[in-house]
Amino acid sequence: MSEQHTPLPDDFRIWLTERGEDAYALAWVAAGSEPTGWSETEAPRVGETGIARTGADLTRITVQEVTHGRQETLRRWLQLDNGRRQLAIITAELGGLREHTPGELAAHLMHDPDSDEARLTDLLASWLYRRNAEAPQGLELGWIAAAAAWTCHMRAFTSYPPPSVLTQSLESAGEKDEATAELVASTGLRTADLLDRLERPYRPRAELIEDWHAVESLAADVPALTGMADWLLDQIALRDAHAQQLRAVLEPDITDHLRDRRTDGYLLGVTVPALDAQRTAHLNQARETVRAYTAAAHSGREREAQQLLDAFPIPARSLKTSGPAAAWRRNSATAQDAVEALAAQRAATTAENSADYFADPDLLHAETSYLAAREGQLHLMHDALGRLAYPAPAPRDLPEELAPVAAAQTQRRVIEAFGTLGRAAQVLDGLISYQLQQPVPAHRRATTGAETDLLTTARDALGYTVAGVPLDEEHIRARLQEALARPAGREPVAPTAHDEAYTQALAAGSTAPGVHRRPGH
Repeated sequence: MSEQHTPLPDDFRIWLTERGEDAYALAWVAAGSEPTGWSETEAPRVGETGIARTGADLTRITVQEVTHGRQETLRRWLQLDNGRRQLAIITAELGGLREHTPGELAAHLMHDPDSDEARLTDLLASWLYRRNAEAPQGLELGWIAAAAAWTCHMRAFTSYPPPSVLTQSLESAGEKDEATAELVASTGLRTADLLDRLERPYRPRAELIEDWHAVESLAADVPALTGMADWLLDQIALRDAHAQQLRAVLEPDITDHLRDRRTDGYLLGVTVPALDAQRTAHLNQARETVRAYTAAAHSGREREAQQLLDAFPIPARSLKTSGPAAAWRRNSATAQDAVEALAAQRAATTAENSADYFADPDLLHAETSYLAAREGQLHLMHDALGRLAYPAPAPRDLPEELAPVAAAQTQRRVIEAFGTLGRAAQVLDGLISYQLQQPVPAHRRATTGAETDLLTTARDALGYTVAGVPLDEEHIRARLQEALARPAGREPVAPTAHDEAYTQALAAGSTAPGVHRRPGH
């Protein structure tokens, strides 16, 4: 008996436990990854979605049905799997969830004296035939996709289809010949060998690139390999200095969330606040951009890779902490944690006992490149936030004509740090919403109130900055084209009403955050 299209409950583990001891959830898992796991060294288990891991995003789940017992669960999985979406098999355990592969269930049933071996063979053969028949390429390429899918999902049972299953599947396709049987078996063995290699530590970048090309060619027809292809790209990126510099520029600061996970993540019954939607989106954008660069750089598309690097220039490391950045760090616990965490990471990377990095020179070089670029990026962010929260008065002897110029520096710094004013607003909104989540972790109860007030001050100042200087892009473009079309030596065009309004806005900006005009000026 099954429950069709069950909506995801608030506490999925408890809900599944209440279905019975032998209850399995068959759930579709949307594509995605955990954005905070950049340097995860353990390869994903092929055939699993990873949705049962601690901290996984359960919003990616759509429950299809609940089954009972291994036999019914395997039968329904084999019937429902369509080769286009990932279907997870999940059970509830004490303290969490566990994901199973179809191969695990098949292996148990094959050794169960009460199991119907002929019925199991028929189910497996029907699934293998369907994976070939529904493959877009068809013919031999269809059997290659089917064999790779078998190895991914059934590896715990056997790395390639046993003769009884393969023979029946070939008969269904009307292709019972030795050449096709050999193709399926050899594909299964090659795929199994590839998966075995992925489990070895300290693998050189060249080997990772070779394996990524092999996995990428199969992932379009075998969704179970998509996670492995992405993981390989991440591992290659961790050994590519340019990719890590790009990452340092694009990823938002999530020090608060990482600290909460590190401090409370191991405690039973303690809920770690979920990372806010705004920074989660920015992390996903950063990861996908770094993957796009890495794929282009190692697929012979150097021009595309360079365009990505040129679009996001690497900030220079600041040799001196600016006044606004120092002020922000003094008053923001998260900012201070970010600086300390970066220093600790640098110390760990260059430590004499850091065998992991010294065993892989590419990894060490990329890591140090990331840390240098990240230090520059953190300084840009802290400097911009400090200017918003602690606007400095104009220098005493500053000419009045330069007051609007000084005022505009805050806006320029914010754009330099976050890309656009809109993205800066998103980051601040996310930081505030994260701090306000209840319950507040015990280790930051003393600082959350002050941190929230500080972030709100910066957000309010940013809102004023955005509204204080309107930007009409179409007007600017038209004026630029008009200026370029004018012959040399011609008298300048009289200012328009928009020009005057814009000048007034800049003058008003001299009282915006970042500059206070002196009385009487």
